[in-house]
Amino acid sequence: MNRPLRHIAVFCGVLVLALLVRVTWVQFVQADSLANDDNNRRVKIEAFSYPRGNIIVNGKPITGSVETTGDFKYKRVYKDGPMYAPITGYASQSQGSTFLEGVYKDILSGKDDKLFLKRAKDILTGEKPRGGDVLTTISEKAQRTAYKSLTDLKAKGAVVALEPATGKILAMASTPSYDPSVFAGSSFKEGDRYTALIKDKTKPMNNRASLEIYPPGSTFKILTAAAALEHGVVPDIDTPVQAPVPYTLPQTSTKVGNDIASAPCANASLKVGMQWSCNNTYLEAANRLGKDKMRETAEKFGFNQKLFTPVRTATSGYPEKLDKPQTALTGMGQGSLTSTPLQMAMVVAGLANNGKVMQPYLVEETRGPDLSTIEKFEPKELNQAVSEDTAKKVQQMMENTAENGTAKKALIDGVKVGAKTGTAQHGADVRDERPYAWFVSYAKQGNGSPVAVAVFVDPSDMDMPRSEIAGGKLGGPIAKKVMEAVLDK
Repeated sequence: MNRPLRHIAVFCGVLVLALLVRVTWVQFVQADSLANDDNNRRVKIEAFSYPRGNIIVNGKPITGSVETTGDFKYKRVYKDGPMYAPITGYASQSQGSTFLEGVYKDILSGKDDKLFLKRAKDILTGEKPRGGDVLTTISEKAQRTAYKSLTDLKAKGAVVALEPATGKILAMASTPSYDPSVFAGSSFKEGDRYTALIKDKTKPMNNRASLEIYPPGSTFKILTAAAALEHGVVPDIDTPVQAPVPYTLPQTSTKVGNDIASAPCANASLKVGMQWSCNNTYLEAANRLGKDKMRETAEKFGFNQKLFTPVRTATSGYPEKLDKPQTALTGMGQGSLTSTPLQMAMVVAGLANNGKVMQPYLVEETRGPDLSTIEKFEPKELNQAVSEDTAKKVQQMMENTAENGTAKKALIDGVKVGAKTGTAQHGADVRDERPYAWFVSYAKQGNGSPVAVAVFVDPSDMDMPRSEIAGGKLGGPIAKKVMEAVLDK
């Protein structure tokens, strides 16, 4: 073979080898990433070529699939979409999927590796693929009550209800909300609806229950009380805390007063201070504890941690770098302290559960198309945040606050209720901003607490005078209704 032909043959051989290497790389290394690429239309067509599995509440599906025209044969529909949107999220042909729809998209579409044998059988028998189901912990009655209570109030807000002994999320409502069905397809009209929701100033697609953080206000005093008792800074709930009215923040000349001017707050005990929501009592308790002990207790209840329900939640924050006046302010739930409503529900649930904080969770089990269990979820302890003795002392104070203090709106005949109100200042100029209203509570029957609730209300768009904005007035009746809904199951 002459020299030019030899060069051409070698060059062709190199090209063939490069082609084989590239094909092998695409086939075996990039196959998964290409198959799951958002721009791979064939994959999307196949994914929407049959009905998805369902998300289940109390044995009934709250999702479904309907036939459409075009390349995508089926699209998602939702029953009571706005009510359940903070739980289901959405599954859209053009916008992707979120929340439970996103976390369990492989189960719901039947693509999960745990369903491999079922998929192989379908291929052999020629059966159409079917997705699995996700069974939630949600109580339909509690969820409906929470959502309706917020919408009746015409408020931005959120409600979270937990089962303290297990961590099951019984209700998670957020308002204003949206219907995931309206943009589940891929039409231009549905795309416009999605864009309108994103641009809506009321932010209906924001999950205020678990993905938004706010100053918790006086509801945080239950955690401050627990920290003070646990660390021995205050020996007992009836021991006077030497804190004058008004209270001067440490190292400053700034004075902090109380919402109820006539309340017996001067040198009050933790119990009286909680009953009347005395700021001075809890500012001084936090000042004595210091930032490290306050943060340690807050973190045991879940602050400064990434939590998954299995949906990711926003991180509630107790800051690391605080000076003495900032530390004191956290004692009354102000300053740079932030919390989700879910986190405050965890705090009250942990105290109602004798100091044991359970991991909150939304899903009981996942199951295959043949109704076989794929995975079952059991309660998990997050932390023993405080001792049982400390927790029971805080319960005494919360029950006294419900019976004789600012939280009477949550009382239920024949049921032991503990509660705490909260009003949280926020914004660059707290004098101009309308405060947030909070309410946390639990209901006990026998030796245990079947439900703990956190209610958050943002009254910025409500037609009411600032003087009427209070956690007890706005949040108390909602908490009561939700607790009754759980107790009446």
